[in-house]
Amino acid sequence: MPTLSAVEDILAGTPYFADLKRAQLAAIAGIVVERSYERGDAIFHEGDTCEGLYVVKSGRAKVYKISPEGREQVLLIAESGETFNEVAVFDDGPNPASVEAMESTVLLLLPKTRLLSIVEAEPDVGRAFMRVFASHLRRLAALVEDLSFKTVTGRVARILLDEVSGAAGDHVDLLPPRRLTQREIAAMVGTAREVAARALKALEQQGAIRVQRGRITVLDRRLLASLGR
Repeated sequence: MPTLSAVEDILAGTPYFADLKRAQLAAIAGIVVERSYERGDAIFHEGDTCEGLYVVKSGRAKVYKISPEGREQVLLIAESGETFNEVAVFDDGPNPASVEAMESTVLLLLPKTRLLSIVEAEPDVGRAFMRVFASHLRRLAALVEDLSFKTVTGRVARILLDEVSGAAGDHVDLLPPRRLTQREIAAMVGTAREVAARALKALEQQGAIRVQRGRITVLDRRLLASLGR
């Protein structure tokens, strides 16, 4: 079990609880349940009963939906300090998507009923949830725009650029645990693996990336950004 102070630090790093005082954070930390997963483990499935809000302590988790034809569309990759499953907490419905660990991942679960009590008791938390919901709507609107108006190559370029956004230098390798498979890239851009592979080849031919033995190296961020517009 994590110490309460460690959990408080993680909660303080989220947009929901960043403005709370230490005593308030300590009260919320007291209801947290820690859960660990390995790469490929299902955290929950679409349609399951909502248990609560999840905060990523470490690792990465992908939030995705599966079409009737079996195609996967990734909605979000949640990393350390990020959250998911807010909607199901508030609309009293089932989980709207499935979630899977992309690597060794530790999550903090805030149980639904306890979290709702906190939101009612702490107006600042309620306002923070509204702000984050608005940002999620903007992100989903951008996803719809990408799927509707950008080419697959442009969408793949944007995904790779986002993956290396925090790294320094011009040449950046997407290495484990950051490495994405072609299947994962395809799911993130809403296409088949073979189509994503062709898009990667096109980006390589234009000099933006290098693909070697499954490892992707970003060679020219500026070019990649222009191709991702």
